[in-house]
This record gives sequence, C-alpha cells and structure tokens, in this order.
Amino acid sequence: MAQDKTSKPEQAAARLSDERDLIRDLATLLDQTNLSEIEIERAGLRIRVARTITMSAIMPSAHAAAPVLAAPASVAGAAPAAADLSKHPGAVPSPMVGTAYVAAEPGAKPFVEVGSKVKAGDTLLIIEAMKTMNQIPAPRAGTVTQIMIEDGQPVEYGEPLVIIE
Repeated sequence: MAQDKTSKPEQAAARLSDERDLIRDLATLLDQTNLSEIEIERAGLRIRVARTITMSAIMPSAHAAAPVLAAPASVAGAAPAAADLSKHPGAVPSPMVGTAYVAAEPGAKPFVEVGSKVKAGDTLLIIEAMKTMNQIPAPRAGTVTQIMIEDGQPVEYGEPLVIIE
C-alpha cells in the first residue's frame, strides 16, 4: 500500500495556496473584463469574487442620464438628489447585475419614455445578464417621471432604473 508522502497539514496548506492563487486569478480577470463579480464552483468549492461599488461610483452615470432623459425640473438637484432617488418610493430598482437596454433592439422605439403611462406588468426595459435578455416589468401602474439609465449602460443590483409616480 503506497503512502502519500505529504502530511495532512501540508496537503491543507497546498490546497489553501491553490485557492488563494485561484482567487487572485479571478480578481485579475475581474479587473481585465470590468465585470462587477465572478463566481465559480469546482470540486465542491464555490468562490465568488465581487468588486465593491460605492454610491459615488454609480452617481455620475445615473446623473449623466438625467439631463438627457428626464424632465428639466427633476435635474435641479446635484449629487445629493441622485443619492436620494434610490430611496424614492416610485423607484424601480434593478433586480440583477447586467447591461440595461431601453428598446428591444438597436434603433427600435424605447419601451417607455418620460411621461409614458404604464400598467403593472408592462415592460420598462431589458437587462442582459449572462447572455439572457430579461424583461423588467413595471411593479405598479403610473407615469414614468424619470429614466435613470442610458441605453447599453451597465447596472448593479438595486440601482434605480426608472421612477414611476
């Protein structure tokens, strides 16, 4: 009977070193691809590496979308107003990380525009995640008063997409 030449503590240390190398490789891949998170599962080991994104990193893109897509009155506030929009009672948050699209295909009419009347269940936009197009429905009826994203913009989980009042 052949015996393993390494002790259990040495095997555990080697496995931990391999796991650290894998985590470093995933973190490097995260930086190279500009993804916000990566998760893998291998041999019963599940590793998730995620980038911490602060509100200040999100606000410039959300604020940049406001002048193009929102009514002028809603643009009055600067950075504090953008942060408050996530707490707005009519805010529709992103249910996932992905890329948001305002129309079914490039050049097509947007699903909704500022001033559009929507019913609960109407498609507001699409978020592409892992090569799957996910329709984002209106959670309630009302009028779209602000669109917080631009077509093709990456979005994070919980980021406000649209305001419905």
